[in-house]
Amino acid sequence: MSRVVAADDNMSLPFFSPELSHVSSCSGASSPTFAQLLKNVGDTRNMETLAPGRDQHHVDMDLASPDRSVPFVLSFNDLTYSVKVRRKFTWRRVPSDPIIGASSEGMTKTLLNGISGEARDGEILAVLGASGSGKSTLIDALANRIAKGSLKGNVTLNGEVLNSKMQKAISAYVMQDDLLFPMLTVEETLMFAAEFRLPRSLSKSKKNLRVQALIEQLGIRNAAKTIIGDEGHRGISGGERRRVSIGIDIIHDPILLFLDEPTSGLDSTSALSVIKVLKRIAQSGSMVIMTLHQPSYRLLRLLDRLLFLSRGQTVFSGSPAMLPRFFTEFGHPIPEHENRTEFALDLIRELEGSAGGTRSLVEFNKGFRQRKTEPRTSQTGLSLKEAISASISKGKLVSGATTTTNTPVYTIPTFANPFWVELAVLAKRSMTNYRRQPELFGIRLGAVLVTGFILATMFWQLDSSPKGVQERLGFFAFAMSTTFYTCADALPVFLQERFIFMRETAYNAYRRSSYVLSHSLVALPSLVILSLAFAATTFWGVGLDGGLMGFLFYFLVILAAFWAGSSFVTFLSGVVPHVMLGYTIVVAILAYFLLFSGFFINRDRIPSYWIWFHYISLVKYPYEAVLINEFSDPTKCFVKGVQIFDNTPLVAVPQGMKVRLLATMSKSLGMRITSSTCLTTGYDILQQQGVTDLSKWNCLWVTVAWGFFFRILFYFSLLLGSKNKRR
Repeated sequence: MSRVVAADDNMSLPFFSPELSHVSSCSGASSPTFAQLLKNVGDTRNMETLAPGRDQHHVDMDLASPDRSVPFVLSFNDLTYSVKVRRKFTWRRVPSDPIIGASSEGMTKTLLNGISGEARDGEILAVLGASGSGKSTLIDALANRIAKGSLKGNVTLNGEVLNSKMQKAISAYVMQDDLLFPMLTVEETLMFAAEFRLPRSLSKSKKNLRVQALIEQLGIRNAAKTIIGDEGHRGISGGERRRVSIGIDIIHDPILLFLDEPTSGLDSTSALSVIKVLKRIAQSGSMVIMTLHQPSYRLLRLLDRLLFLSRGQTVFSGSPAMLPRFFTEFGHPIPEHENRTEFALDLIRELEGSAGGTRSLVEFNKGFRQRKTEPRTSQTGLSLKEAISASISKGKLVSGATTTTNTPVYTIPTFANPFWVELAVLAKRSMTNYRRQPELFGIRLGAVLVTGFILATMFWQLDSSPKGVQERLGFFAFAMSTTFYTCADALPVFLQERFIFMRETAYNAYRRSSYVLSHSLVALPSLVILSLAFAATTFWGVGLDGGLMGFLFYFLVILAAFWAGSSFVTFLSGVVPHVMLGYTIVVAILAYFLLFSGFFINRDRIPSYWIWFHYISLVKYPYEAVLINEFSDPTKCFVKGVQIFDNTPLVAVPQGMKVRLLATMSKSLGMRITSSTCLTTGYDILQQQGVTDLSKWNCLWVTVAWGFFFRILFYFSLLLGSKNKRR
């Protein structure tokens, strides 16, 4: 009889019942993990093509070996971490401050003070303590999220120090906040994680099987087709969100799993379901290390090891079963029927408020650890690389590890997929998320159309008179600056994705360059539509010159302006951490760009100490491009005869008097000027405006180049600002 298991502790799958039956009969032990069966997934679909006489249910015997577990022990010894803090400025006399009103020099605050312990595969280690006790700091230290040189002590896996590249490949870190794309379904979210973390060598069907296995293991089958949701869209529950967040980071079946308060903000039932999931993950061969604030009695039964901290020091380390004996010997026995962890945490808080603090408990814990008998850590006899390779061969780390015929040691790549695969997956995910929020683009398109309509009706069919020239200049300046201001809505896009990006790139889900390029490509279609809408609304309504070719160039300039503005705002979003601060900076800088664009004051009149700002103004180049496009026709005249008086006090003089004045001027200048004589051409207007440096195409290319420049700066801001490590 075939054995079918759904979401058991070893992550066995119900999709391979014949194979599972064969393996179970061969091994007599636990069924193989999903990763072990990935290599044989094609067998069930290709039975009819097998050679005659071949066993259709064949599975390699090494996958069914009863000794499938490879022991791992993560040891940390004497971890110490301090940061420098400054005292607040005060006008009161402080005993340590000799001068009133002077702030003292930086103090050193110790967050971790000689923390030691160990964690083992198949177990859950929970770090407990009050707020500020150092729980999250310890998790960051173990997960290599503290800058090298700042942390004292050592962290080893099977006696060997983990380098950063290796730790990223074999571990995962689940942040406290659920950072997910709101409009993706649970299944899509996990599938995109599989596309990032699982190698390209695995077919999409195998990746989908991995996702389905994970959904079963996480217990979220009923929510698989439901969107994640946010404040404006109803989605899955808080407990389900937390399990999805965990699933994203364990899609590649890591050996080490770190979690920062996975039950924070959840009700007791949801918290219990999350811990049960983590227990199954641990039993599948992973090492689970997490922080907890105050676990309930039901949660406590699922934990294997506890580590209590108080102000950066260890006050208890051991199994939950040891708590009663520990506190009884300390002189504070735990009352019957009382939650052990609640009692321990309450006692620790009480001691922290006393004169001596928790010093007595810290010292007692040291003596207790020396007295208690504990099984010694088993030695594997394998080097770390050999142990990891053996673990991979037994089913862990579905991450594209490869080996050669010359060596049994697996090579784990830095990234699971090549650049172009990452680019395609990132673009697909962003497009899927945006497509399900059409109202966002609709509002932006509506704003552009309304702005274009107002401009078209305000500057309706401008003539070629001197007043028409001034009105054209005003229209161009306002239109070009408007394209940049409407790009400010791109500011929250990355700010909302910032922590998702930091979580995913912290463990090499994809390259930062892939993200930057996909971010740019996804933005282009919407920019093209917005540019076309604005250009079509204003070009013929205002009565601009150039015909079809003039319109096409005008459209390209608008598109280039949108591109440069979007890139500029995207770069700022990578530097500025808050939306309101970002909007303030964008509005201020764009106002400066408009001021120095050459519309309010010609280039020749700008003071020499400000001329540099004129050349870095983003508005300058598209503004000059559309001016050249409008006034480059040598046959078109903008000031004829008596129109020379239109912008002077003589505009109110009768027409006959203007003609006589022209005649007098003709005699004085020695040239004949009549009412039809052209006095100002488009070239003259460009000269007056100081638009003589570049051609219209050069202005267009410079605008485009600004866009690429800010995208490159955005990449470096991500490279330098997303290290995910404490200093």
